[in-house]
Amino acid sequence: MSFCPPADLADGRSVRWRALEGGVLEHLTLRAEANGLRADAVLVGERDGSRFGATYRIACNADFTVRSFEIATTDGRRLAMARRDGAWHDSERGHPPAFDACIDIDLSATPFTNTLPIRRLALEPGQHRHIAMLFVPFDSFEPFVTEQIYTCLAPRLFRFETADGSFTAELPVDEDGLVMDYPCLFQRL
Repeated sequence: MSFCPPADLADGRSVRWRALEGGVLEHLTLRAEANGLRADAVLVGERDGSRFGATYRIACNADFTVRSFEIATTDGRRLAMARRDGAWHDSERGHPPAFDACIDIDLSATPFTNTLPIRRLALEPGQHRHIAMLFVPFDSFEPFVTEQIYTCLAPRLFRFETADGSFTAELPVDEDGLVMDYPCLFQRL
């Protein structure tokens, strides 16, 4: 699979998505740094009838392997985790061993985290991979492991599905591997 090299993001690339429910708007900037990539985003809108505001930052190696992430809401909730020596750590939970098999993360409020395994796995058309994800729901900030399957259907078209079959979506991506359209959930602006 051929995507633009991460170095092409030295000046940063900004994109926006709109959640199809709740009117949450996301503005993300992805930027190359000396030791990899950094994604910074802000989300604002409504969720479950309440106004919602959050930021997140994800630091990755050049191959899109996540090193750390931090999420914070405007009401004061925060979660920060880092992957060291093949294990996730955070200040409250220490080292939760249940997360050790997870390389990628999935933040529920953004389509950006689909880019991480799409870029890291470098699948060719017809290839698929079953992976364990560190999933973080934005309503609770209580991470848990979920099993997901990514399949490359064609250059820049991927199928994302939960391993239990409860959800499937075909995700077209751009030259940087960023989701263009996420049926029923997000629309790129």
